[in-house]
Amino acid sequence: MCETNVYLKQEGKEELLLKEVGMIRPQEDGLFMRSIFGEQKNIKGRVTEINLIDHKIIVEKA
Repeated sequence: MCETNVYLKQEGKEELLLKEVGMIRPQEDGLFMRSIFGEQKNIKGRVTEINLIDHKIIVEKA
């Protein structure tokens, strides 16, 4: 499987935002993401790091 987890970085700490993400779509005001289980989230922010080896995407609020 190639799914990854998305973490929100705030004040130097990473907090799990969504597990097993299969899709992230940029939007005008942020990001839309959906997990392989159908859970969906919107966040007003941007991707700051993608680590494919660790299956980890870091986002920060805009």
